[in-house]
Parts: sequence; structure tokens; C-alpha cells
Amino acid sequence: MPLNAQILLDNRPVGEAVASNFKLVSNETPALQDGQVLVRHHFLSLDPYMRGRMNDSKSYTAAQPLHEVMGGGTVGDIIESRHPKFAVGDQVVGMGGWQQYSVVSANEPGALRKVDTTHIPLGAYLGAVGMPGVTAWYGLVNIIAPKAGETMVVSAATGAVGSAFAALSRARGCRTVGIAGGPDKCKYAVDELGFDACIDYKLHKDAASLSKALKAACPNGIDGYFENVGGMVLDAVLSRMNAFGRIAVCGMIAGYNGAPLPLANPALILISRLKVQGFIVSEHMEVWPEALKELGTLVATGKLRPRESVAIGLAGAPEAFLGLLKGKNFGKQLVKLI
Repeated sequence: MPLNAQILLDNRPVGEAVASNFKLVSNETPALQDGQVLVRHHFLSLDPYMRGRMNDSKSYTAAQPLHEVMGGGTVGDIIESRHPKFAVGDQVVGMGGWQQYSVVSANEPGALRKVDTTHIPLGAYLGAVGMPGVTAWYGLVNIIAPKAGETMVVSAATGAVGSAFAALSRARGCRTVGIAGGPDKCKYAVDELGFDACIDYKLHKDAASLSKALKAACPNGIDGYFENVGGMVLDAVLSRMNAFGRIAVCGMIAGYNGAPLPLANPALILISRLKVQGFIVSEHMEVWPEALKELGTLVATGKLRPRESVAIGLAGAPEAFLGLLKGKNFGKQLVKLI
């Protein structure tokens, strides 16, 4: 069995996460038992939700245990199998974590899913045709429930979730506006992702200024908003929501370091009779087949071509992750392990 490089959560962050919260170790991979397979990871997914799991605080999921392998999505190939439904060479997606190899009990429901890379690149199964894409699909389709001609807005617009949201929203005949950080990301959002407009939040020092930019980009107001950021961005969007608008709350990255995120004017939720609903996509596995079918078609036909930021080697995962939290990535953040 191969020697396995792993990254553990060594200690919990105090405020901002730092590289010393992680520890790189090597361990021997255990021999397989009946029903298990050995997966060699090709790519590791880095996602903002991982920052919340680093804290030992109340959340929608259990905290990442200390001194254990950091959790995370992976894609790779099976190099040894003691399960009849999985063969050596099968390409699979799962939650292998921040390590080069994983031993998976393949009988556990949802532990591994075979994927086809004939028309869809392997890494896409961690982004547009994976958890981030389904996250965008669920928030848009099941919570916002858009109608053709309405205006949709998404923050963190050029990330894995935002780019999928754009393709899904445009396919439903909606005006689609993004909020992103920096002129390069905004240009990419419009020129390559197909957003009708994109607002650079870094040009605005407060919610009032950002609200004015939203008014210009959304002359008919905002009917649906997909929230990834919180803070000033949410305050600005609330001021432009139409009556009976819908807000899908996916993330609040502005508060992941523990700072509170008070709303400037929560009365707008009542005044505009807004629907505001948080969700966790892993609690809605029943929609994944339908969502993945649409997302796979969009990628295979070239209608969704998200960029990827790829760090090389497991040792680079912590710095890539910290950069992701600061918006340094351009598109989906992956770590190439092979």
C-alpha cells in the first residue's frame, strides 16, 4: 500500500485562518477490507465552507476534528478494489479529504460516484458538475424560482457557484447581474460567463455607494438574489429588492473569521415582503440527479466554461485555501495532486 501524504487541522484559528493551523504528515495507507476501494486522488476541491468547519462553534455541520485529515471533495481513479461494483481504473468523485489517497467503504450510500470524462473534464465534477453547481441550481430553481424576464443577482459571481448560477439563470431567460472583486473578474463575468452586467464591489466604500451601482445595473429592481458574501453587499442588495423578491442564502464569507454581520436595515425584509431562506445543498440529495444532468449538458455543450485556479501539490493546499478566502482565486479553486 502506498505512503499517503495528508494535511491535518493541527489547531483552530483565532480570528483569521493562517497556514500554521495546518500540518502536513505522511502515513501508511491501511490494507483494504472487503467492500473497500483505494482511490488515488487527482484533484482536491477547496471551498469557502471549509473555513466555518475549522471553528469549534455551532454550525449546520460538525466541526472539523483536530489532528485529523481536513475534509473535502476529491476526484480520482480506483487503483485497488475489494468491491464488486467498482473496478480498477474507474474514475470517481467523493469526499476523500486533503490527502493523496483514501480508503473508502464503497457500500456506504453516496460515498463514491462513478463519473464519465468523455465530454466533461474530471476536475469539473468538483465544480460546475459537482457540489458548487448543484448549490447554484438548488438556490436558483427551488428557492428563487425565477420567471423569464426577471432580474437575478449573485455575489462572488466568478467563483464556482456564481459561474454556474449565471448559466442557469440565463437559460431561464433572466437578466443576470454579478457582483465580484476587481476589473478583471468583472470583465470575465461579462465576456466569458455571459452576465449582463457585473459590479466591482471594491470600487464602493459603503452599502449606499454599492446600492447606486446596483440601481444602474438593475433598472427594474432585483427579483432574486443568491447570497454568498453577506455584510455590506447584502445591505446594498436589500435596498434594491423588489416586492416579493426571493433571497437564497448560501454563504456569508464576510463573517467566516468570526466577526458579526449585522444588517443595516432588516425592516426591508418586511417592507418588501421578502422570502429569505438559507440552505445546505447536502440536505437535498433528491435534486442532484436532475441538477447534474442540466449542468453536465451545459458544460458538455460549451455553454458553461468556468475557469479554474489550480494549485500544484498537496503542500500548496493551505496557501491556496487562504487565498480563496481573500478572493485571490479566479474561478473554481482546485489542487492538482497527480
